Amino acid sequence: MPAKHSILVIDDDSTVRDLLGDFLGSEGYRVKLARDGTEGLERLKEEVFDIVLLDLVMPGMGGMEVLREAKEGPNADVPCIIITAHGTVKNAVEAMKLGAFDYVTKPFRLDEVALIIERALEVSRIKKENVRLRKELERRYEFHGLIGSSLEMQRVYGMIEKIADTDSTVLITGESGTGKELVARILHYNSSRSIKNFVPLNCAAIPKDLLESELFGHEKGAFTGAVSTRIGRFELANGGTLFLDEIGELDPSLQVKLLRVLQEKEFERVGSTKTLKVDVRIIAATNRELETLAREGRFREDLYYRLNVITINLPPLRQRREDIPLLVEHFLKKLSKEKRKPPPRISKEMMDALIRYDWPGNVRELENLIERLIILHAGEDVTMADLPRRFHGGVPSSRPVAVEAGSPGAGIRLGPEGIDLNGAISEIERALILQALEMTGGVKSKAASLLGLNRTTLIEKMKKKGIEAPSKK
Repeated sequence: MPAKHSILVIDDDSTVRDLLGDFLGSEGYRVKLARDGTEGLERLKEEVFDIVLLDLVMPGMGGMEVLREAKEGPNADVPCIIITAHGTVKNAVEAMKLGAFDYVTKPFRLDEVALIIERALEVSRIKKENVRLRKELERRYEFHGLIGSSLEMQRVYGMIEKIADTDSTVLITGESGTGKELVARILHYNSSRSIKNFVPLNCAAIPKDLLESELFGHEKGAFTGAVSTRIGRFELANGGTLFLDEIGELDPSLQVKLLRVLQEKEFERVGSTKTLKVDVRIIAATNRELETLAREGRFREDLYYRLNVITINLPPLRQRREDIPLLVEHFLKKLSKEKRKPPPRISKEMMDALIRYDWPGNVRELENLIERLIILHAGEDVTMADLPRRFHGGVPSSRPVAVEAGSPGAGIRLGPEGIDLNGAISEIERALILQALEMTGGVKSKAASLLGLNRTTLIEKMKKKGIEAPSKK
């Protein structure tokens, strides 16, 4: 049942007005009724609605006049659905030119009205979200919406500047919490597509049997539970940007269909034979090695190359530690304002601990920590004792990790103080890459072969870890 959205029905026909009022009320909407255009306009000036159902032909003030005047008031952006008779469809089309969302013709089916309302609410929600995010980006973020002055981030800024206002497909890679969706939004809002919708979809968050419908929409009766027609994310993103997060989790059968959309710019809703054309920029993101998945047959190679036109790799926070003080300051200001609490005072000892910590959850983990400190220690001096246990006892990556070839357990010594497993694995990987490069005189193809990697995968890992190949012998 819908959330309590408010709907205003303006119709001089009491039978139609009461029918719609009863039906929409039973569907969970809050409904107000107006018996003519004058009363409807008065309600529109007094109260903000989520949807307006407006009869086009009424005595006195007609629907067109109501629509024109409503566009000057607090309901200027509210979707308006025109109710019209067959003989006045031409006028209904004129009303849509004035800004009406859609129209239904009398006699209408109630399920048809419900479908149009659902679609209007979804489009309205995405438009409001985009407006909010545009304002938020203008207000909250520094250069290109990202925080950091490190060399790694400067490279990201440069790449964004070059590719933002293009239609090229972009693949954003990086660990969880590094800000992949933020970069996708920045690319969209710095492009000519910013006037259209930015539509995100997490491919891992939706069951695979529902994901096809989510992407492409479905027709009524296409499957059990499809009680009405639904438009998908591709249609919602038409003219704008579709952000596919966790693209590596996409089911193989959907990979084929996504590839077709990328190639042909067309698709069909589930249960339909009608082909729909779309103009959508695709930005995909993953924390997995798509090239490795493609080589292992778990991701379509042709789709990988379609997605990997331009790649932006976001470095983990542990590789840009000099940005941590800037991020701490940013989150202290932002979150203390949001929580309406004075920020805690961070000592040098604590800041040093934050800089040394490896941040497996990256920027998201840092933001969550600052939020916790603001809630629990607003306006106070924060000490090391106020930090969670993971920040104590040698967690930082500066702790050496011993790797001894041929010894049990891969030669890692676990001391009584514990170990940072992510950091240990990262250090082992780095050490082995360096060894392979040294053994092969810096020849990357040979080093990749020693490590059982593809050459491009090795190069990507070297970039992530800041490894320079030794000079070839």
